[in-house]
Amino acid sequence: MVGTTQNKAEGLLDEATGRVKDAVGGATGDLGKQVDGKFDQAAGKARQEFSDLYDANEGAVEAATCFVRERPLVSLLIASLVGLVIGRLVLKRCKS
Repeated sequence: MVGTTQNKAEGLLDEATGRVKDAVGGATGDLGKQVDGKFDQAAGKARQEFSDLYDANEGAVEAATCFVRERPLVSLLIASLVGLVIGRLVLKRCKS
């Protein structure tokens, strides 16, 4: 959880830095600085969204990890069956 909070804070910082670069580039007419600022803003927003997504799904990932650790053979069987079903679906499409 600390890692996601730190990621979110870094994303906010990147976004703020990007806004400043964009504004400075616009004021000085430096197109390169504006583009760099827009890139930093997008990267900051993406980092924040990733942190939110990770926070939302962290419980599901932890539950799946515990299931695999506690029942490795059942997990292997499930993975094999899923692979078999996907393989059959792909082969049907290839034959058509």
